Amino acid sequence: MLNETLRDGVAVLVMENPPVNGLSHALRSALWAAVERLEAEPAVRAIVITGSGKAFSGGADIREFGKPESFAHPHLPALTQRIEACAKPVVAAVNHLALGGGLELALCCHHRVVADDAQLGLPEVNIGLLPGAGGTQRLPRALGLATALQMITTGVPQRAAKLAALPGQALIDACVPAAELLDRAVALAAAATTCPRLSERAVPGDEAALAAARAQAAALPYPAPLACVEAVAAATDRPFLEGLKAEREGFERLMRTEASAALRHAFFAERAVGKVPGIEAHTPRRPIARVAVIGAGTMGSGIATACLMAGLQVDLIESQEAALARGVAALEKHVQAQVDKGRLKADKAAALRANLKPSTGDEALSQADLVIEAVFEDMALKQTVFRKLDAVCKPGAILASNTSTLDVDQIAAVTQRPNDVVGLHFFSPAAVMKLLEVVRGAATSAEVLATALDFGKRIGKTCVVSGVCDGFIGNRMLEPYLQQALFLLDEGCTPQQVDRAIEAWGFAMGPFRMGDLAGNDVSWRVRQQRVKDGKTVWPQPLADALCEAGRFGQKTGGGWYDYAPGSRQGTPSPAVDALMAAHRQRLGRPARAVPDDEIVDRLLLALGLEGQALLQEGIALRASDVDVVYLAGYGFPRWRGGPMFALAQRPAEALQARLAELTQAHPSDPGPWRRA
Repeated sequence: MLNETLRDGVAVLVMENPPVNGLSHALRSALWAAVERLEAEPAVRAIVITGSGKAFSGGADIREFGKPESFAHPHLPALTQRIEACAKPVVAAVNHLALGGGLELALCCHHRVVADDAQLGLPEVNIGLLPGAGGTQRLPRALGLATALQMITTGVPQRAAKLAALPGQALIDACVPAAELLDRAVALAAAATTCPRLSERAVPGDEAALAAARAQAAALPYPAPLACVEAVAAATDRPFLEGLKAEREGFERLMRTEASAALRHAFFAERAVGKVPGIEAHTPRRPIARVAVIGAGTMGSGIATACLMAGLQVDLIESQEAALARGVAALEKHVQAQVDKGRLKADKAAALRANLKPSTGDEALSQADLVIEAVFEDMALKQTVFRKLDAVCKPGAILASNTSTLDVDQIAAVTQRPNDVVGLHFFSPAAVMKLLEVVRGAATSAEVLATALDFGKRIGKTCVVSGVCDGFIGNRMLEPYLQQALFLLDEGCTPQQVDRAIEAWGFAMGPFRMGDLAGNDVSWRVRQQRVKDGKTVWPQPLADALCEAGRFGQKTGGGWYDYAPGSRQGTPSPAVDALMAAHRQRLGRPARAVPDDEIVDRLLLALGLEGQALLQEGIALRASDVDVVYLAGYGFPRWRGGPMFALAQRPAEALQARLAELTQAHPSDPGPWRRA
């Protein structure tokens, strides 16, 4: 846990708690005991603290979150105070990463030598908290008010070299190449004669910076950012110990908020999602160097872009020259945008472009390690593609479908290698959206599933494993959600009211604006395919009428909203008003006033109850996996935790009473409470 050596009278303490040297109770206790002992040891003139592996410290040990160990003595606030009070110089040798409590540990040391490639940050705001071990008090004293406010309220880490260049900064004594870090830190410690403490520095006030930060934080929908500002403000007008007290009080208040509970749930959900039964570190993986993407439409070109940006060789295959040219142009536009924004160097972009091989032929398929089919959402067409892949792809190649709703097992069944078939459901725009549903078919091997998950991680996606069902996790849940939105229109709502209500609750986009963006014809074709396949579908006559009128959304200038040429900003549509009026007349249903809270309640219940059904059927592994799908792919507000987390906040008796009320009040409503 703590390795100790002595060099030239300097005690070097190396934290060893993989993977990121989380500050567990055992490690904190070891540090406390070592500082106590070394302070009294005559042969030791100074102390250096550093981290093993790839981090100085990533902060609190997440394995102790919510457990008594996280608060047991010595807790981190006490440890930082003890280290700062040490009578002998203590030097932090910061390698690679110092985040959260890790940076707070470095801040309490008397000197800091930092590797020039290190990342430093206080990201607690991202889990609805503020730094609770002196970060809000010491960082302003080290970097000045404006920079500390920016780092603490956004949680975005900064490179050490950038911070070291700030005028007047007292955070970094020396910014050095990583290879020289420990030697330079030991030399500084050996030569140090004083113990400068950040707690003894003053923080000049800056009312303009505080006012701007307060205004920006107050506009956000959860309390942590504003609490961070107020804690930092305390560093400017209170003695250090009073500022620490204010910080701790703010931390404890935030710990009790629903938003922090939701954000912490999201944090752990994203770490749990990669734990898949049957997939272990020793499970074999297949090498993926060359990817073939079939189809150069919006999805295909986006998938090819994501693969290309990850450094893979990509064959983009399309039967029509014009369609291929459009796909390549879309890919090139994305790459060039990254160059223009400074996120990608021109020489790197050129190297990536050289890895792209567009083609109207199938010759490259025989060389691909992974083939991703991204053709039109039609079972017969996809089966035709997979028969060809089965015939021409090399043994061991993984055959993946980007289907968003169709049965992966039926697709795999037309091949002689169903164990090599997997679903890779990307979300549009595929080069940007983080979510990737990895669909495990009945015959998909553990090796193929493990390789698919590693591939998704390599291209920067958040992967969630789903079983096979119509729509998998995300779109299966989306259907009752959209049905409920349509039923609200039947009752008297407008698309604008439904969208406004759920967006005010926190969604990035309401159901009707989302439909217009994605294209209303997409779900229309899915409904038509289900009728063709003989599958039961709940009729959606109003949505069908919209599409029959050619109102597919933004791309046609009109959907549930009207769009001026070149504009993505929708306006209420008289044509849609007329469609709704005619539809309600056919139903014989007069419009009623529906309150916004009822809209939100019914939409959330539609999502959560369908999520429960997915868990009962074994389609999703965990409720938290369902939440990750909606947080990463559907614009669910992170500070609300996800649809399953939101459902779990309802007491069981109250939930059942609400479902009974809805069933009685709306007997023709297609809401999933009919079966709950």
